[in-house]
Amino acid sequence: MSNGTMSQLTPAPDAWNFAPDEALLGLSALSVRSVLGSIKAGMDPGSDRPVIPLGHGDPSAFPCFRTAPEAVEAVSAALHSGEHNSYPTGVGLEPARRSIARHLSLDLPYELSPDDVAKTARKLGIFVIADEVYAHLTFGKNRFVPMGVFGSVAPVLTLGSISKRWVVPGWRLGWIVTNDPNGVFRRTKLVESIKSYLDISCDPATFVQGAIPELLENTKQEFFNKTVDILRQTADICWEKLKGICGITCPSKPEGSMFVMVKLDLSCLQDIKDDMDFCCKLAKEESVVVLPGCAVGYKNWVRITFAIGPSSLEDGLDRLKSFCSRHSETKK
Repeated sequence: MSNGTMSQLTPAPDAWNFAPDEALLGLSALSVRSVLGSIKAGMDPGSDRPVIPLGHGDPSAFPCFRTAPEAVEAVSAALHSGEHNSYPTGVGLEPARRSIARHLSLDLPYELSPDDVAKTARKLGIFVIADEVYAHLTFGKNRFVPMGVFGSVAPVLTLGSISKRWVVPGWRLGWIVTNDPNGVFRRTKLVESIKSYLDISCDPATFVQGAIPELLENTKQEFFNKTVDILRQTADICWEKLKGICGITCPSKPEGSMFVMVKLDLSCLQDIKDDMDFCCKLAKEESVVVLPGCAVGYKNWVRITFAIGPSSLEDGLDRLKSFCSRHSETKK
């Protein structure tokens, strides 16, 4: 159906007549984006202090996390070629799919004992969905191992993207990969079901898909090493500064990803009802935005991202400490 036909069939705004689903409204109100929006709405618009964004986890705003020049060049070349302005197929451009498959195959030559997750899945007769958007962003003693290496034990669906490793969340390109040498997905027609959904879902921008082969092939390892080194540095800063903050407990030092979950001790904090109240008051008083745990299923916890510039992180955590100290003074 053409856009013109669509516009003719679209009713006027007052013609819509339906009751919103309360359950869906409740879920949308607890999305990360909506919760952060509510917190920011209560901030003092007259404050001259820079806002420290420790809630969303978008490092691309900071120069130290700028994406690889090879990635920028790949997108530019794809756009200037004039070959990627059309609609793609629902499953994506063939060259992009081949490049992603080849790129991921480089992660597979591991010789490991079967993973407990894979063994449990096999025992239960189910498959594994592995969210590996943060693949390779590890900086502790444990290295990243792709779940796909255990596909012969239990079938694995791996979810990945360029958003985090290449620090380009706005490019909106991800993938689903099957690791299923025993053919379980083929027999159960799971892949066909996924493809049918992709025929009605929004596609990533075609020129970004067109850039994928060069982006994957040409990005230098030095770029990835630099990103991990900065995350290691900021994770250390986060861990050390959180130790001295009253009312907050960080259970373990982060060794991967871009976030850390910390537990609130409300008995130490005056006039703080819960995690949402904590985050709203922190934003209003200190211009520091963190995510309440209720948005991700952990009431009275707080999620903090350390994927920001080191100086901004130190400033934000110092303000967090001042806030907690101020709200705990009468409890000492």
